[in-house]
Formats: sequence, C-alpha cells, structure tokens
Amino acid sequence: MAVKLPNGATVALATAYGSAKTISAITNANPGVASSTGHGFTDSDIIEVVSGWTRINERVYRVDSAATDNFALEGQDTSDTTAYPAGSGAGTAREITTWTQIAQITEFSTSGGDMQFANYSFMESDNENQLPTQASAMSITMTIADDPSLAGYIALKAAAEARAKRALKLTLPDGSVILYNGYVSFNETPTLTKGSIMTVSATFSLQGKPVRYTA
Repeated sequence: MAVKLPNGATVALATAYGSAKTISAITNANPGVASSTGHGFTDSDIIEVVSGWTRINERVYRVDSAATDNFALEGQDTSDTTAYPAGSGAGTAREITTWTQIAQITEFSTSGGDMQFANYSFMESDNENQLPTQASAMSITMTIADDPSLAGYIALKAAAEARAKRALKLTLPDGSVILYNGYVSFNETPTLTKGSIMTVSATFSLQGKPVRYTA
C-alpha cells in the first residue's frame, strides 16, 4: 500500500512532431511489435500511433526494443486476436519531437471513463438488469494561473485554434509518466475573484485511453 502527493508533478503539451512512418503490420504479442522499414525511432522515444486496431488507435506509446525495421509498443499486449485481429494493425507512427511545459497549474482533474450500461427487463420480471456497453468519453480540466507570456499558455492557445490532436504528458514526482492524446479547448478569459489569483482553464478531450509507465 502507498499514498502519494502530486506536489512536483509537471505537465507538458506536444508542440512538434516528426514525419509519419508507415507501419505495415503489428504482431499479436506482448508487447506488440510494429514493422516499419527504416523508422528511425530509438528506445524511449514517445510516438503517436494510428492503427486499424481501434484499441491502440490514436494512443501515445514509448518505443522499446527498437531495431532497424521494427520496434515494440512498450507495455501494450496485442496477443488477443479477438481484440486485435491478425493482419489488421497496420497504420502509421510519428515521434513527438518537442514538449512544452504548461506551468503554473493549480488544479488538474479528470472526468468520464465510467462504464455505461444498457438496461433491460423481461415482462415476467419485477426488476431491471444491466449489461455493460462502453466507457464514457474522458476529459481533463486544468486550472492555470493567468500569464499570457508563458510558453505553455501560448502553446495551449495555438493547439485550441488548430483543432488538431495533441499529446499530453503528465510526469509524476516518482518519475512515472501518463500519456494522453486528444483535443485542446482553451478559455483565455481569466476568473476575477477579489483576493484570489486570476486563473484560466484548459480542457483536454481524450481520444482513447491514457497509457501509463511506472518509470
């Protein structure tokens, strides 16, 4: 058992990407290994993956066991051929080459991700039953002390205006990392409460589940 404080955690937004590299196939293995001729990735590079497998599509991973023409998606088990049909994982990967820290965050909260259910009842029954369907969409809300001159503020504004997917990296004090991918919304109008600091808010609407690495 363990408890932790978030003090010292940092958050960074992807602000530059390399060119997309073709993935011709991904193995059904643990971890899955992507075939990509001359990809140029090295171990610990962080990449955004686009794949025919919806469970890994548009998620962000670390590269592991990189070789000239293939690399592993660290921590991603793709051995289940029902969830990951053989031969259907092809797509692309692109490296995140620049991260810009979002400084002065006062609150970082998440919502969504809870399982939804379909309710049903038989005519002879006095009660309803439930079947799990899918998890609801997840989002992150960040409250940030207002300072338009900061690089993170500028990066959030640009990402919101571009309406393009961006990766987000949360680094916890123990060195563990959580990687997200999604769309940025940014409200530049600061809160104005007497005696309290002025803050702005950014919302990150996730595309797929986050990926977490312990170190």
